[in-house]
Amino acid sequence: MDLPKNEFKAALKAGKQQIGLWVSIANAGSAEAIATCGLDWVMVDTEHTPNDPAQVQAMLQAMAPYPTHAGVRPGWNDAVEIKRLMDVGAQTILVPYVQSAAEARAAVAAVMYPPLGIRGVSGLSRAGRYGAIPNYTATANAEICLLVQVETKASLDEIEAIAAVEGVDGIFIGPADLAASLGYPGQLGHPEVKATILDAIHRIKATGKAAGILSADRAFLHEAMAAGATFTAVGLDIGVLLAGVKALVKEWKE
Repeated sequence: MDLPKNEFKAALKAGKQQIGLWVSIANAGSAEAIATCGLDWVMVDTEHTPNDPAQVQAMLQAMAPYPTHAGVRPGWNDAVEIKRLMDVGAQTILVPYVQSAAEARAAVAAVMYPPLGIRGVSGLSRAGRYGAIPNYTATANAEICLLVQVETKASLDEIEAIAAVEGVDGIFIGPADLAASLGYPGQLGHPEVKATILDAIHRIKATGKAAGILSADRAFLHEAMAAGATFTAVGLDIGVLLAGVKALVKEWKE
């Protein structure tokens, strides 16, 4: 059995736009349904959801037959948590709240096997197809995609240093936390927040690394893509669900 190719990582390296969706509903059936819709990628969130590694594994298994690539966001830049999520099959990891090059290096170490990192070895995990992939430990690093999240005012000054860390494939701008850090909590549409995000995307692109964003503001997403965002999350599963239900309620009750 061959090591699965990380097509998402290859697309980012080639500068191809990848359209994605945040997956926060902790349900394998819901995740599978989303995976049938033609998205390039989804991000299974564990930072702000009740998802644990067992639930993530079920979701990854449900999405596996479909061409949509599934990444996972751990709750923190924690090597033990990241190891568990990778052992259940995640090849793309988005590490939140990375503030410096040192923290980016810690994230790289967490996702990579030695000698490049400290990821613990398990020969019979789902990641290695339960031992069916020959030399998995020696080859896995090549297909790991590491994305780090910049989401505070302080971390904006560190973008170039973070991007320079070998093993970082892309930088995601966390708009909600960044807005709060800039003094505009809940105001993702504030002109200063938008301008700061677009400037950050330009700077990330200039480093040669992929830039990412999540927003439900369609007009702003077009601006972000024009600025250089290449992994673009166009919504959140629960947000899409609620918008659809509210539209039905408005049509049939109001």
